[in-house]
Amino acid sequence: MNKNAKLPETEDGTALFNLDPIIIKYHYEIEYLHSYAQDSPFFAGLAKGRLLGSRCGACSYTYATPRSHCMECGGATEWVELPQRGRIHTFTTCHFGGEAFLKETPFTLILVEFDGVDTLFLSRLIGAEPDEAAIGMPVRARFVRNSKFKPTDVYFVPA
Repeated sequence: MNKNAKLPETEDGTALFNLDPIIIKYHYEIEYLHSYAQDSPFFAGLAKGRLLGSRCGACSYTYATPRSHCMECGGATEWVELPQRGRIHTFTTCHFGGEAFLKETPFTLILVEFDGVDTLFLSRLIGAEPDEAAIGMPVRARFVRNSKFKPTDVYFVPA
């Protein structure tokens, strides 16, 4: 047994931002494995430039944001390809956003309505100033070239 054992000292320190209470800056990073499970076809579709929703086999209710089961009747749904053209149902201009969107602020979020689809699709409007967005404005889907397999792989531009 070594009673004189001790941890090695390092040259790095801690940045102190406040003394009472003590506030320090601490970097934290982690890798996380995530499964999209039954929603995987939606993200695979985005990578292929396709927008997929779901339709109930029992009552034909069609979802722009896919569901595995119908919220109207409980029936199982099937994948369907959505139109890539729609119109703005409503919109909002975001002046603040999460870290991924800070460089884009202000940005416009839109709810897109499609012919023959019963629900709306949330996305970003690119290529128009916030004051140019309007309810009823025709829009079309665009897809990032290098898919990140995220909902932001699709966005809309004025049609």
